[in-house]
Amino acid sequence: MPFAISEEARIFYRLEGAADKPLLVLVHSLGVDHGLWDPQMPALLRYFQVLRLDLRGHGASDAPAGDYTIEQLGRDVIAVVDSAKRESFAYCGLSLGGMIGQWLGANSGHRITHLALANTSPRVGAPDLFDARRKAVIEGGMGAVESAVMERYFSPRVLASTNPQVATTRTALLAANPVGYAGCCAAIRDMDQRPILDRIGVPTLVVGGTLDAATPWEGHGDLLTASIPGARSLVLEAAHLSNIEMPSAFANALFEFLLPQPPDDRLAAGFAMRRSILGDAHVDRSIANATDLTRDFQDLITRYAWGTVWTRPGLDPRIRRLLVLAMTASLGRWEEFRLHLRTGLAAGLELPDLEEVLLQVAIYAGVPAANTAFHIASEK
Repeated sequence: MPFAISEEARIFYRLEGAADKPLLVLVHSLGVDHGLWDPQMPALLRYFQVLRLDLRGHGASDAPAGDYTIEQLGRDVIAVVDSAKRESFAYCGLSLGGMIGQWLGANSGHRITHLALANTSPRVGAPDLFDARRKAVIEGGMGAVESAVMERYFSPRVLASTNPQVATTRTALLAANPVGYAGCCAAIRDMDQRPILDRIGVPTLVVGGTLDAATPWEGHGDLLTASIPGARSLVLEAAHLSNIEMPSAFANALFEFLLPQPPDDRLAAGFAMRRSILGDAHVDRSIANATDLTRDFQDLITRYAWGTVWTRPGLDPRIRRLLVLAMTASLGRWEEFRLHLRTGLAAGLELPDLEEVLLQVAIYAGVPAANTAFHIASEK
């Protein structure tokens, strides 16, 4: 297991993805661990190497006794990035992770390319709440705060749902070390970062939630947006753990903020995407076979289908392949179906994926369409 040593404490971290991609550091809320970010990981790994850590007092990291500070937690993050041997990074932190992000932005901005602060605040409205919570877990363990914390993590609708992330979050909360949790409560209790916000000079996104009772947008997110030069904002219809309540909206907000703007040359981007999905041989053949009659059409589909729609980060290529198979089977576009079936299977689509798609086609587009599609697929 990888650990960084920071002020004699072992800080656990997990580094995933290709090292040639930009580094994105994700830091969790009070009371959970690096698993908070599981809903976003498949999407983020397409574009970033992702470093997740367990803050001191959480998960597999050490939990030294005593009160912690936001500065101390920020130095832990830097120690982890140094241990991973990376210099610059984008940062996204939620709640306590966002509080740490403010300190990092003001004090280590030369290493940060982008800063995303979600469901957080420069100063909590009721410091006594965190002192009471600190005392409660020391005296009664994590169960003493379970109900109150879960009701602040999630909206009533999600808390009452069958969303497995709710149960996972509850398990992480109850497994937290009370000593470490109390130390982080003290860090939040004693924090006032309002004076340093104007020192944050990196591009910043502030994310809030309309249902967030822990750090309501008014007085917290809006204060950050107004105080950090050039900060942009997004408010989701979610409670405190907004990345769990609205995972796709949260990921898309990060993509819009972190990824480069779409290239002006949509044609070049389209050719690159088209080659990655259909293969060089098919694209080279299409280019060679283009005539004066069809050349503009080839330009159109490359520029708009491949360079505009397929390059959008909201759906991964596997999902887009399955959608194309469902649509072409439903419409009886068998030449396109064969093309995307062949290239999809070569790129890692599995027969169980195809079976599920074609069963959907049978129900919603008709048995004859599915019958033909199954017949074609059986020939492969």
